[in-house]
Amino acid sequence: MTKFEALGLKKSLLDAITDMGFETPSDVQEKAIPILLGSKTDLVALAQTGTGKTAAFGFPLIQSIDADSKTTQGLILSPTRELCLQITNEMQAYSKYERNINVVAIYGGASITDQARQIKRGAQIIVATPGRMKDMMSRGLVDISKIDYCVLDEADEMLNMGFFEDIKEILSDTPKEKNTWLFSATMPKEVALIAKKFMRSPQEITVGTKNSGATTVQHEYYVVSGRDRYPALKRLADTNPDIFSVIFCRTKRDTQKVAESLIEDGYNAGALHGDLSQNQRDLVMNAFRKKQIQMLVATDVAARGIDVDDITHVINYQLPDEIETYTHRSGRTGRAGKSGISMVIVTRSELRKIKAIESKINQKFITKNIPTGMEICEIQLYHLANKIKDTEVNPEVESYLPAISKVFEGIDREELIKKVVSVEFTRFFNYYNKSRDIASGGSDRDDRGERSSNRGSNEIPTDGSVRYFINVGEKDEYDWMSLKDFLRDTLEVGQDDIYKVDVKESFSFFNTDASITPKILETFKDFKVDGRFVNVEISSNPGGGGGRSGGGNRDRNRGGGGRDRNRSGGGGDFGKRRERSSSSSSKGGYGGGEGGSKRRSSSSSSGSSSSSNSGSRGGSRDSSGGKSKRRGGFF
Repeated sequence: MTKFEALGLKKSLLDAITDMGFETPSDVQEKAIPILLGSKTDLVALAQTGTGKTAAFGFPLIQSIDADSKTTQGLILSPTRELCLQITNEMQAYSKYERNINVVAIYGGASITDQARQIKRGAQIIVATPGRMKDMMSRGLVDISKIDYCVLDEADEMLNMGFFEDIKEILSDTPKEKNTWLFSATMPKEVALIAKKFMRSPQEITVGTKNSGATTVQHEYYVVSGRDRYPALKRLADTNPDIFSVIFCRTKRDTQKVAESLIEDGYNAGALHGDLSQNQRDLVMNAFRKKQIQMLVATDVAARGIDVDDITHVINYQLPDEIETYTHRSGRTGRAGKSGISMVIVTRSELRKIKAIESKINQKFITKNIPTGMEICEIQLYHLANKIKDTEVNPEVESYLPAISKVFEGIDREELIKKVVSVEFTRFFNYYNKSRDIASGGSDRDDRGERSSNRGSNEIPTDGSVRYFINVGEKDEYDWMSLKDFLRDTLEVGQDDIYKVDVKESFSFFNTDASITPKILETFKDFKVDGRFVNVEISSNPGGGGGRSGGGNRDRNRGGGGRDRNRSGGGGDFGKRRERSSSSSSKGGYGGGEGGSKRRSSSSSSGSSSSSNSGSRGGSRDSSGGKSKRRGGFF
């Protein structure tokens, strides 16, 4: 792949790129930058959110600006205040070695007088939201009549938010001979109209398939009854102890209600919707970026402009009306080369929408059942054990050890381990032990699942689907794609022979047909990677068993893989595994029940009533933070 040096960028920009740690250009950067630097042309670039679009237009724009002139030469329009500020910050970082280049942000919710004052001092580049830009133009506070470049970032989002007329008015006040660069994730008809009306023979580049979803995202759906949406959500959260997610609801009311319910149940949750003040929105977003909030419940409008690379899951609590909106939702995860999971909670009457989305994004969904209570207990047990193992001992505890040792006097090692683990495990077990199945049709357990449940602990299965436990996970730099590749290559089996890969923090699960079980157990007997034993065992809970076909099969499986947010932990010297950029087309199923027990949190952050709440939810959640990562409806 081409390095930045070969794209035609000048040294000052290359120095800034080095400072930011960029090594290799993304696909959209590699395609767009040479075109924009090589000729005065209009450009339509179609690429998913999180693919590096800001740098794709930012570097060429900065290199083309005359720094000796204070005239406004470039205008960047973005849909939201958050994205406007983000682009501005990035443009300032790109131009850190440029002399006299001033980038000014124009957005609502801040002093229009202060923004006008900054522009008056000289702003070669303005980054603006359409509403505030139109307001300032009507007041004569900004002059864009001489700009040379206009960038429409997230054009489909802006138009879907109702800015079509505003954008037309703004562009009508700009020179006809300017260059217009349009960047969009999808190409609905409104974007095409803008391109036709205001662009001159634009070149077009597409990263991936037009209107398709990101290939680093696995798409899953769970069928439940309408009354079980929230219990299903809780179960999905409990299945992924290290979840860092955005949950999408259709209305502000539902968003607030779901966030409050999650907080009441002890989750680190927050709400983001249009009824919050700008200050409340800022508080919630800051908490989310710092990972003080693990589950952000948002409306589509409020979530626009969220740019956080480490989101592990997008959960569609309700499907949107438009397919393009789903594409944007799912694009919040699987960014910057990482994998992610987009989950959809649907009723049977909504299944036709899944087919419509599949056709639009050119990717298949995996059908799964909501995990059973015992599956959740198993996952939480392993999570707790690994959390205890990896916890660094605080030296301050030393002074208390004599007294603590007296308390534990007479308890042997095995009994002490049981007691420690039971402190957390019992909460889950007591709740889920007799919980009902909430998956739609989930009571009809398939034959292979029933046979699996009756297997003896030492019996090697001979038929059906088999669920395995493996002692590697996210802290070993695996995700669901790279672990599947590792298993496939190690076992020398086909791509479809490994399925239902579910990666957690320090361990994972996967499925195969029973016919290759002996091969798997033999291969991973005394198996080492980088000097560390990799153990594979048949899972004690067969809930993940079943076939791989979608639709009618009610097979059982676990939810999507969780992501370790604190990757500094041990776990062996596993290097980065290669990532496969193709979407799985396999389908499977899985069994279900209601959400976790009512566990109230002990602390909450300031802001809105649902901004945050940290506490012990389920598997002892760690909120200490981690490293920094249209129309045309369904019918």
